[in-house]
Amino acid sequence: MLIGIFKMSKTKKLSFTIVLIVFILTSSCIQKKDSEWISIFNGKDLNGWSPKFTGEAYGKNFLNTFQAKDGKLIVSYDDYDNFDDNFGHIFYKEKLSHYRLRLEYRFLGESVLGSPDWAFKNSGIKFHSPHPSELPIDQKLLVAVEAQILGGNGKTERFTGNVCTAGTHIVMNDSLITQHCTNSSYLAINDSSWVKMEIEVHGSEKIIHKINGQEVLQYAKPQYDDTDEFARELMKNGHSRIISEGYIALQAEGHPIEFKNIELMKLDE
Repeated sequence: MLIGIFKMSKTKKLSFTIVLIVFILTSSCIQKKDSEWISIFNGKDLNGWSPKFTGEAYGKNFLNTFQAKDGKLIVSYDDYDNFDDNFGHIFYKEKLSHYRLRLEYRFLGESVLGSPDWAFKNSGIKFHSPHPSELPIDQKLLVAVEAQILGGNGKTERFTGNVCTAGTHIVMNDSLITQHCTNSSYLAINDSSWVKMEIEVHGSEKIIHKINGQEVLQYAKPQYDDTDEFARELMKNGHSRIISEGYIALQAEGHPIEFKNIELMKLDE
């Protein structure tokens, strides 16, 4: 090959060089589409994010639960006397289908009085969710797929990076999974150290969970559960049974948690 190049005329060499440069630049540009992380939380306020709480109108930040402080998105229960089933989610503004989302989280303190026992050090990233304006005002569990976030309790073995499926099902290893939660392979930590979490979403074809850079779970074909009343209503209103897009949301289920470095990479698929 090299001998052939050396035997080229100057004109041919120049043409070959130009073609080679164009190919390299084009390849770099194509690759760049899938290689840029963008911050979707500015660390100063909740711009671009909107809350929805059980029993409250979309957009109302009930008792200032969601806060931005010192570069962190905080779930705080400082103003609560009792949880009283005030389940909350804070939604990012954009509908997404093919992307990677990464963040860091840590649990702090104790669960608020009146929260469910299962909510101890329990949160999650909901995705492929309908727009919050479509949700019934009294809905507690958001019909969507959840990358579950758990912390250890120092007593029993708990895992983090699990998948939970309120009103939905998934396919794993070619089998339809109808149970509510399926554990990952990553043990939850007991202390308040920061943990890195990432989800990689390819529409309905493939979803991957990672904890601290390690792949811990993979599944596909999220779909609505037709035995769930809220899922049936969504399908009645035009949503496809197989879910390939939607909104992401961070949960507030009764235990204080902090998030930081929330970043998104859109995938060109």
